[in-house]
Amino acid sequence: MTGTESQATAYVTLAADHAHELEIKRSRFIAYLVRTDTEDAARAALAGLRKHHHDARHHCSAFMLGPDRQVQRSNDDGEPSGTAGVPMLEALAKRETPSGKADLSDITAVVVRYFGGVLLGAGGLVRAYSQAVSTALDGAELVRRQRMALFGITSDHADAGRLENELRSGGTTVLGTDYGPTSATLRVALPDGPDTVPAFAERLATLTAGRATALPGGVQWVDMAFGVAP
Repeated sequence: MTGTESQATAYVTLAADHAHELEIKRSRFIAYLVRTDTEDAARAALAGLRKHHHDARHHCSAFMLGPDRQVQRSNDDGEPSGTAGVPMLEALAKRETPSGKADLSDITAVVVRYFGGVLLGAGGLVRAYSQAVSTALDGAELVRRQRMALFGITSDHADAGRLENELRSGGTTVLGTDYGPTSATLRVALPDGPDTVPAFAERLATLTAGRATALPGGVQWVDMAFGVAP
């Protein structure tokens, strides 16, 4: 693991914020999904929706944060205990993503309820709040967030273009090439894992006849579309 305490090397999050509304027995349930990566951001999203829907009866919330999903919170906001926030959190925690796992994170769900005059009962509320989040997730666009190790490779100007093309054709993510007065530096990103760097170093040595080395430049989380290799 390189420069981070997280045990996860990838997870799934929102590509863009999303909202969806359900009507159940005359009550309106408006589910908002907001991409957030800190508790402060999650609370700010909730505060903004409280202000926007100041006339609503309830603003129930749940959020899941961090690559390892280590921060999980929920709130019933006046609904009977356990009938809103927890079902919402479970809908986030159990959602299987295109990665084939339940690894959704950095997401805040807020369900705004306008009471329609018909009591739903505890079981009805659990189903309504869970369904509101699940239905919103059905229409949300998701991305895979991959932890990448960054490296710089110094090359002669004459070889930089060829090396960049060969790296790209072999599946390496090349972020760009910076040309200086006497040399060029290729910036590459590799999936951060114990086996990646040795394999890449061996390949780089083959491509450059041992003349180039990859110098580490830290780690970075990168959004990647599903089906695109890192």
